[in-house]
Amino acid sequence: MPLEPITRTVRGDDFTPRFTQTTTVVASPVDNTETIIASLTLADNASPVSGIELIAFAAFTIGTSGTAGNLKIRRTNASGTTIAATGLVTAGVWAATQLAELYVAGFDTAPTLPGQIYVATLTITAGAAASTVSGLYLRALTV
Repeated sequence: MPLEPITRTVRGDDFTPRFTQTTTVVASPVDNTETIIASLTLADNASPVSGIELIAFAAFTIGTSGTAGNLKIRRTNASGTTIAATGLVTAGVWAATQLAELYVAGFDTAPTLPGQIYVATLTITAGAAASTVSGLYLRALTV
């Protein structure tokens, strides 16, 4: 597959073909289950030289009896290779209606292109009722 060049213009470097992002919430965790909250697929027009830089952010309510949260970026689906994870975050007050946020970043040196899928997943430990993802950002930058 030919490498899509970085285009230079009078305004600077154009990284548009190498940048993919989503703010669409796929689902919110309903219990103590790892749930896909965002998904994106890389286009086949930007081959990586080093890999894929990935960033995920989620704002969410905890839901009933939640004690910690774990935000992950994975390849393909909820059982795919973990690229990055926050680990169980317990900082702050974890109350059912409290708005919490988590952020994670990682780098994938071995994507499968074209069409690599990345997902952001969220797990609320001890969650007994639905939490609600209200803000989300998942980004992939081919470098």
